Amino acid sequence: MSELVSNPELCVDCAKCERNCPMNAIRVNDGVPLFCMHCTPEKAPCLNICPEGAIEELGGAIIINGEKCIGCGMCRDVCPIGAISMDEIGQAKKCDLCINEDEQQCVECCPTNALSNDSSEMVSKKQDKIANELKRLKGVMK
Repeated sequence: MSELVSNPELCVDCAKCERNCPMNAIRVNDGVPLFCMHCTPEKAPCLNICPEGAIEELGGAIIINGEKCIGCGMCRDVCPIGAISMDEIGQAKKCDLCINEDEQQCVECCPTNALSNDSSEMVSKKQDKIANELKRLKGVMK
């Protein structure tokens, strides 16, 4: 399972990710894509509070098993970033990393690559940017 990471510096607030998410589980707020962070199972508040065991870890994704969900909303209330919502029939919904899709839909539709399923390139670019700025500042201070 791949990860889902955002680079708000690249987000242009187009909301294509919102419109293309099959779970309707991503929101863009002031140029910052917000979605489930898929916490590790031992630290996932939603997984640990669910009274029915409807929230499970599957291949690195924290998913909601709709057959077990009773719609109590405890997972929604405990999520520290508000990534869980209740649908029209009262079941909890959240990002499942497009586990049943070939590609992560939000990543595929993002025109600026603000969403990615690999953080290594993003981290490398940020490190390069910081290193270049430090070199520039070093030259200015001489």
